[in-house]
Amino acid sequence: MSFGSFDQGDEGEAMSDINMTPLIDVMLVLLVIFIITAPLLTGSLKLDLPKVDAPATQQVPTVLNVALRKDGQLYLADQPITLAQLTARFASAARQSPKTEVHLSADAAVPYGDVARVMGAAQNAGLTRIGLITQPPAGKMPGAASAPAG
Repeated sequence: MSFGSFDQGDEGEAMSDINMTPLIDVMLVLLVIFIITAPLLTGSLKLDLPKVDAPATQQVPTVLNVALRKDGQLYLADQPITLAQLTARFASAARQSPKTEVHLSADAAVPYGDVARVMGAAQNAGLTRIGLITQPPAGKMPGAASAPAG
């Protein structure tokens, strides 16, 4: 690459290098134009869809809220229910949508066996998405790290 200087005597010789600055400017302008026009190029069909008087599809609840008190009483959405009725409701929900979630809230004094029976009833019905609802300890922020006991 040759650089011109004032002290050389070869003034009639042409520079053989290409000046890249205008090429880069043109490329960047084209890139900006492409970025602006690309979202406009996505096509969509204009359709005149027919109107039909049909009932709206029933939206199946995707969450079953189950609560278990320390005295053994079960609740489904704040309504008292027996384990046999709850098992039938689990089976019905699994037939409608296998992705139905069960949110289980149990009192801290509930025996582990009672919680396991409810979870087993849900799994036997085909519901595998089971969440246990808890609360953070008083005075602690959710997600905050606890200090080690020392």
